Amino acid sequence: MDDELWARIEPLLPVVPRNPRRPGRQRLDNRKVLCGILFVPYTGIRWEFLPQELGFGWGMTCWRRLRDWNEVGVWQRLHELLLSELRAADLLDFSRAAVYSSHIGAMKGGPATGPSLVDRGKAGSKHHLIVEAHGIPLAAITTGGNRNDVTQLIPLIQAVPPIRDKRGQPLRRPGYLYADRGYDHEVYRDKVCRFQITPHPARRGTGHGSGLGVYQWVVEGAIALLHWFRRLRIRWEIRDDIRHAFVALGCAVICRRRLRTALCREQGQTMRPWGWPARCVRTHT
Repeated sequence: MDDELWARIEPLLPVVPRNPRRPGRQRLDNRKVLCGILFVPYTGIRWEFLPQELGFGWGMTCWRRLRDWNEVGVWQRLHELLLSELRAADLLDFSRAAVYSSHIGAMKGGPATGPSLVDRGKAGSKHHLIVEAHGIPLAAITTGGNRNDVTQLIPLIQAVPPIRDKRGQPLRRPGYLYADRGYDHEVYRDKVCRFQITPHPARRGTGHGSGLGVYQWVVEGAIALLHWFRRLRIRWEIRDDIRHAFVALGCAVICRRRLRTALCREQGQTMRPWGWPARCVRTHT
């Protein structure tokens, strides 16, 4: 983990006071535990298989910190902070947004799962994602695999946090909303219009070639980046709050990548393609 990312996360972490009467063992450093938390979604390994040689602590220690920090909203606040920095760097485009969903298998069941309609009725979940015009994740929701996409359209819009800047009103509502045919419903069109958003879903029953793919591909690419984390391709967590923590952390990492790439380009540098979190390498001219 680089120092810049840690400088953003450290103020968000809660301070746990130590009982002087029963001090017990010294708590493991938060930065080391956070490295262990990031190691699990990147590699997809089980918590109990986290290598002790890395110095990140026991896997269940990382799991408990992930749970506790998610309960106090650390990952959501980190995502909002990075979105605000992206806005300050003029990297957010709220002129339009796009929504999409992706089905994943849920091997152990649990809340926010349901019989899959595309996997012979096996237990599964869905990742519903809304992004802005450049494909930066604004909000994500996890539901059962049998939930209709259009039913999550309003919750996705409401889940977009107010993105603040030093000046001006917070951004929260895009101008246009693009979606595929699964979101085409007159009732939900009216509901979206109440948020002062112009809906542009593809019409049901029409042939392909509507031209919406020009605006829709960004959300499909964002889901592909989200599923680049191996732990997010298949749901192994029974608890839905742990799953939500992984998804929120993945969205925050994607925002951090976009911000860092833009800063490197301004400085005449480039990023190594597979080196996250690699250092910037200056290009030779």
